[in-house]
Amino acid sequence: HGHLHLSEYSRRIFGHEGQPWARVISGGVDTARFCPDPREPRSRTPLFVGRMLPHKGIDDLIAALPCQMPLRLVGPPNGTGTIEALRAQAAGKAVTFCHDLDDAALVAEYRRALCLVLPSVCRTAGGAETRVPELLGQTLLEAMACGTPVICTDVASMPEVVEHGVSGFVVPPNDPVTLGRRLQWLADHPDAAAEMGAAGRRRAIGMFQWPHVVRRCLEAYGDK
Repeated sequence: HGHLHLSEYSRRIFGHEGQPWARVISGGVDTARFCPDPREPRSRTPLFVGRMLPHKGIDDLIAALPCQMPLRLVGPPNGTGTIEALRAQAAGKAVTFCHDLDDAALVAEYRRALCLVLPSVCRTAGGAETRVPELLGQTLLEAMACGTPVICTDVASMPEVVEHGVSGFVVPPNDPVTLGRRLQWLADHPDAAAEMGAAGRRRAIGMFQWPHVVRRCLEAYGDK
């Protein structure tokens, strides 16, 4: 009798746009677990968290790195060959691959990072297409809850999460040049970056806390 969606994008691709029985409840984040720590100094190192697969656009992120800027890539190992290709691309750059972090270590990564980058694409450099690269963008919520600025591509649901110029930046997909400029800007403007992180934290608390998601879910069930 009804359908619950994580995003307006999800509702649209399922062909449910404008249908009253299709409700957007969004995704949620634990803002008590994912929270800032003022004792944790910010680094100049951007962070990626997620599955290391071609449609995640990590190759664009590596290509975008400004000179001498390090990068940390966090995600589980896989047998697709993508990680090996990324390691080869990153040769000579200060790129660190991190696998199998526990929850506490992941939160610490968010807290230290210059920013969290989710550069997903619909079409990879090799020509492969992914119809639905992101239904929400959970790592964006986790980083925002930690007070960390975020950068995402203008793809799928992610512009619904990130307020461009407020909590971070939304950049074109497959565009390492623009992505690199945004990374450098955040590194060069730490006070403005901190303000973006604080704005992201407020947005996570105001829209994406689990109690808000539960309320929207119950309201949808209550209407049936």
